[in-house]
Amino acid sequence: MDFTSDNTTGASAEILAAVVAANAGGAAPYGADELTRQAQARLAEVFEHPLSAHFVATGTAANALALAAACPPWGAIFCHEDAHVQGDECGAPEFFTAGAKLVGIAGARGKITPEALLATLRHFPRGPARQVQPAVLSLSQLNEQGTAYRCDEIAALAAIAHKAGLAVHMDGARFANALVAIGATPAEMSWKAGVDVLSFGATKNGALACEAVIFFDPAAAGDFAFRRKRGGHVLSKGRWLAAQMLAYLNDGHWLQLAKAANARAAALKAGLRTLPGVRLAWDCDANEVFAVLPAPVDARLRAAGARYYEWGSRGAAGAPDLGAGEVLVRLVTSFATDPAEIDRFLATAAGTGNHRNCA
Repeated sequence: MDFTSDNTTGASAEILAAVVAANAGGAAPYGADELTRQAQARLAEVFEHPLSAHFVATGTAANALALAAACPPWGAIFCHEDAHVQGDECGAPEFFTAGAKLVGIAGARGKITPEALLATLRHFPRGPARQVQPAVLSLSQLNEQGTAYRCDEIAALAAIAHKAGLAVHMDGARFANALVAIGATPAEMSWKAGVDVLSFGATKNGALACEAVIFFDPAAAGDFAFRRKRGGHVLSKGRWLAAQMLAYLNDGHWLQLAKAANARAAALKAGLRTLPGVRLAWDCDANEVFAVLPAPVDARLRAAGARYYEWGSRGAAGAPDLGAGEVLVRLVTSFATDPAEIDRFLATAAGTGNHRNCA
C-alpha cells in the first residue's frame, strides 16, 4: 500500500519496450539522432505549434534550466509559496539562474489569483537597482495541493504577467493528469493560454526518466542548448530520452496513463468519504488526494504497512483546521496503482477486513 508518490512506480510496458527497441544498432550521440528529431516533431504535432524541445532526465533539471533561460541573475521569479520550484528543488532554480530570487505568493488550493499576483507585482517596480527585477511567473500544473488551473485561469494570470513584461513558465510535472482532469487540449492548456516555456513531464506518468523543456517561440530558446550542456544535462546516448517520449505520446498512451491514475484517485476519494472520522482536506482534481485522518486511523494504516506522507502545514492554505489528534496526509496514485491495494487501504482505515471501494 504505497501512496507516497507516483515516482515510486516503474515505467509502462510500452515505454520499456521502446527503450529496448532503441538499443538495437547505433545512433548519433548527444541528441543528434533520428529518434530525437522524431520526438521533437511529435511534440510539435501534439501541441499544434512550432516549438523548440530539449530533453532532460529530471524535472528539477527541466524547471531550473527553463527558468534560467527566461530569467537573468538579477530577476524575480514569482510562484506559489508552496510551489515545487520554491520548496523542493534544493535551490536548483537559484543555482542555474546564477542567483535569481524566487518570490512566493500565497493562495488557497495551491493557486495564485490575479489579485494576489497584481498585489505582489506592485512591490517590484521596474528600474530601481536596489531590488531584483520582475522576470518570470511560474505556475505548477498540477499544483502542490493537487488542484489544476483551468485554462481561463492560466490565461488571466498570463495576461497580467505579459503586460508586466514577464515570461510565463509552467511546471508540468503532472501536465497529463491536469490535462485529462479539466478536459483541455495540450495547446489550450499551454501556449493558447499564454504559457511561453513548459517543463513537460513524463517521468511521473509512466516514463523511466524523461522530461522536455518546450519553448513555444523557438527563437526564445536562444542559447538553451549550450545552457543544458554546461549544466551537465545532455545525455551521451540521447536516444534513450527520445524513445521514451515517442512511446509516451504515440497513440495517446500518455493520456491513457493519466486517466488511469486519476481514476484510481477518484476511487480512493470515494472510499475515504464513507469512513467515519475521515474527511477530505479539499477536493483535488487528479491523482493526488489530501485527507484528514484521526490519529488512530493513521496509526492503524502505518502498522499495516501503508506508506504515505504526512503533509503537516505544507500546502495547508484553505484546508480545514486540524483538531486534536488529527493529521493531514497526502495520498498519490499512479497508472499502476492496484485497485486491490485501494480496497485494502480503505478496509484497514475502516478497521474491517471486507471494505470494498465503490468507484
